[in-house]
Amino acid sequence: MISITQKTLQDLEFETILQTIASRCNTDIGETKALAIAPINDKTELLINLQQTAEYLSSFSNNNVIPNHGFENINYELKFLAIEDSFLEVASFKKISNLTETAITLIQFLKKFETYYPNLYQRTASIECVKLIIQRIDEVIDKFGIIKDNASPDLIDIRRSINVVRGKINQSFGMALSQYNSLGYLDDIKETVVENRRVLAVLAMYRRKVKGAILGTSKTGSIAYIEPEAAQRYSRELNNLEFEEREEIMRILKRLTNDIRPFIETITAYQELLSDVDVIAAKAKYANKINGILPTITNEKRLFFREAFHPILYLNNKEKNEITYPQTIELQNENRIIVISGPNAGGKTISLKTVGLLQLMLQCGILIPVHERSETFLFDRILTDIGDNQSIENHLSTYSYRLKNMNYFLKKCNSKTLFLIDEFGTGSDPELGGALAETFLEEFYDREAFGIITTHYSNLKILANELPFASNANMLFDEKSLEPMYKLILGQAGSSFTFEVAQKNGIPYGLINRAKKKIEGGKVRFDKTIATLQKERSKLEKTSLNLKEEETKAREESKKMETINAKIQDKLERYQELYDANQRLIYIGQKIDDISESYFNNKDKKTLIGEFLKMVEIENSKRKKLSVKEKKVKEVIQKKVVEEVKVKVEEIRTVKMEKKIKAKIEEDNKPKVILKVGDRVRMIDGKAIGTIDTIEKNKATVNYGIFTSKVSIDQLEYVQPIK
Repeated sequence: MISITQKTLQDLEFETILQTIASRCNTDIGETKALAIAPINDKTELLINLQQTAEYLSSFSNNNVIPNHGFENINYELKFLAIEDSFLEVASFKKISNLTETAITLIQFLKKFETYYPNLYQRTASIECVKLIIQRIDEVIDKFGIIKDNASPDLIDIRRSINVVRGKINQSFGMALSQYNSLGYLDDIKETVVENRRVLAVLAMYRRKVKGAILGTSKTGSIAYIEPEAAQRYSRELNNLEFEEREEIMRILKRLTNDIRPFIETITAYQELLSDVDVIAAKAKYANKINGILPTITNEKRLFFREAFHPILYLNNKEKNEITYPQTIELQNENRIIVISGPNAGGKTISLKTVGLLQLMLQCGILIPVHERSETFLFDRILTDIGDNQSIENHLSTYSYRLKNMNYFLKKCNSKTLFLIDEFGTGSDPELGGALAETFLEEFYDREAFGIITTHYSNLKILANELPFASNANMLFDEKSLEPMYKLILGQAGSSFTFEVAQKNGIPYGLINRAKKKIEGGKVRFDKTIATLQKERSKLEKTSLNLKEEETKAREESKKMETINAKIQDKLERYQELYDANQRLIYIGQKIDDISESYFNNKDKKTLIGEFLKMVEIENSKRKKLSVKEKKVKEVIQKKVVEEVKVKVEEIRTVKMEKKIKAKIEEDNKPKVILKVGDRVRMIDGKAIGTIDTIEKNKATVNYGIFTSKVSIDQLEYVQPIK
């Protein structure tokens, strides 16, 4: 059973998280449910809840967008349906119809995409899709929210009679209007509407000459509004018919209500489903805003939050365009308690609250902003003591209140407890309060509880160093500017930088020296040693950051090389496709040539046409019928490939030409060999190689074996003998 007090929720500002989620709900029921989010006791139920939110979050980045699940609250309608012999109004039926249609659409969608959203689908698996509800309502009410004429046989007759009477009213009114207008009794506006009835605008001086009922006058009294006598008779008949229409509509609505009443549980289930999905969607939207994920939840006692952000601080800083620094923190059986020390305003409390709030959010089914390799287990209790919490009502001082809180911790603390204490031991005499705090810490340690505390007390830092399964931590400070770096470092206690910060804030150096003399030398040396170690840690941290930047650059270069390799591979594939296409065309050409040769020899047209059709059928069987869009894409790709090939061929030609020119230049620049009898030679533009038999007057007789030839020595080039 998870036990988390109202004080813990208040200390960790959990209400702010719920209000932010509730503001992202589309419905008032969803908003109410969001504000009531609480820790979930059952682990299976919690995991399903978290996975549902994670699945909805994934829908923001894939093509299977979850359909609309907004609806109007029908709690009022459900109460009325539960009362025997009651009936709903038209607007209520429209709300029920819309809600049912929305729910059925969502259920069918999740059934279709069960593989994408398995946990969301399971939420809908047991709910029946009753389309009969929509059908019954649609039979009676149209899309504009009006009762259809054919909702009952009597209603058809009544409305037909109403239309006839209205026609008679308009006819008789038109005749009266023409008559009195020709006599000059009417004002310029001629007619108007009073009490939803057409009336003549009669000049006051002629009102006695117009037969009918006066329904009113203008503000000045110059015009009397009179309903003509003939139209008046039909108006009474219309009133009777309209009364009958209302009575018939009431009967129809009662009948429809009775038809819908058996489905009250199904309709309630639809509203519950849609409101639950509304909350899941709101949590997913919030997770999307804070980069929330679902970390690994283990059975092993280990809390490892890597690059964790405080969600409230993250969103506030995002609005101000300010940086939020993530923290990495780990608790496990071998390191159950962490004591964070260091100067004020360095981020100790935020680190403490970050761990507590993220763990609380996760155990309430809310995704948290951590690195994907983070993991944690589920605590039975989360205990907090953050802030002074003076109780004016109970006349308790800060220290008394904190002691009362520690007493509660001692009663509840066990091996499945996470405790978070800010400024542990403050509020009393430093030595006495520190000693008591040390005793409390030993007790929590012996009970194998997990916890994080912040303190300035040296004895607690020493204790954390001495206990095997506890450790110190500090918030990094810049050693030169003494500005906080908001980074938590595990394994080392932090200096309070008391005198350094005082000096930075303008306290005279003489006063600081006097203060130093008032305390023990060992204390100063201890704090100075811690400060020196922190400075060294800061330097190492900066070096680590530089190395990370270099690693990032190396990764970017590696990615570039991968991209280039992919492009080269793509080009090779395209060239292969082009080669295959050309080979196919050569094959077809050879086939056509064979058919043509056969026809040339036998002049058999029938065989020619048969062979040609056979070849066409074979080729068509390999083709896939493309749409217009696919054809255009294919043409573009082919055109692109052809252009690339042309460019490549041109490049190859250019390279070959350059090599040829270079070879010619090298050949021309070579010292010429003086030819003599017996040398192997060939013509400068030829390939045949022969041997010189004789040389006479700049002409050589070259023996090619089969024949001899007389050639000018200038046209011959020396060929190296075969070794």
